[in-house]
Amino acid sequence: MFEEFKRLAPGRFLNCGVAETNMMSVAAGMALSGLRPVVYTITPFTTVRVLEQLRVDVCYHEAPVVIVGTGSGLSYAELGPTHHSLEDIAITRCLPGLNVLAPADSHELIAFLNEALESPSPTYIRIGKRGEPVLDPEGASPRIGIARTLRDGEDIAILCIGPITSEALRAAEMITADGPRVEVISMGTVKPLDVDFLDALARRCDRWITLEEHGLIGGLGSAVLEWLAGTRHAVQLTRIGVPDAFIHELGDQAFVRSSLGLDAPSIHSAIREAIA
Repeated sequence: MFEEFKRLAPGRFLNCGVAETNMMSVAAGMALSGLRPVVYTITPFTTVRVLEQLRVDVCYHEAPVVIVGTGSGLSYAELGPTHHSLEDIAITRCLPGLNVLAPADSHELIAFLNEALESPSPTYIRIGKRGEPVLDPEGASPRIGIARTLRDGEDIAILCIGPITSEALRAAEMITADGPRVEVISMGTVKPLDVDFLDALARRCDRWITLEEHGLIGGLGSAVLEWLAGTRHAVQLTRIGVPDAFIHELGDQAFVRSSLGLDAPSIHSAIREAIA
């Protein structure tokens, strides 16, 4: 996977082996020594397994480490609950000083990574596995903390994070065929949340859906609800995500998404029910 990188920059690649907690501590030390390390492995092992080191070594010391979790959500659905990452946003967004990003596609990822490498703060970037579609390659350059509208509408707004945004766009086409005009927004950043965008959105649209391939506890929907609770906006919010349970269905990502109501037809049905 990293053969080309190792060939081009052999002195900038360090394989820590199956020792993720040690890897995080090594990265913290490198960052505090003036380097800009990027930690990379599958998401459960960059968040849950290394939580103490992430909290104490990286966040407590404000070490500018970039943590990339790959295969997020249900990307490794066929491997079962040990390889699912459905609580990583809930865990990481409560750590002080840690930016939490969930790009919708590689276009957002590249922009976020370049910005994160210049940030004085640690940053967690949650990505998919491979082959996810690029949703808006000609759009404005994504920025950390800035929401992006991928599809215009005025009756309903779908706020999304991560590669499941492509399902939101498909569902929006289905809903619009029924009448309501649907806006699809890639939030991109869960922390810091783009509250200026949300405030402006609430003044022109009062029916929101949050969509995430993450548990309903502590993710994007929770972050938006927490913000709404401190405002006077009268927004009707429906959250779509993974229920509070370990997921035991085995199959590819598309199959398990469908079984959980996270594919475009199911999202369409859930939204139609919410606005009925």
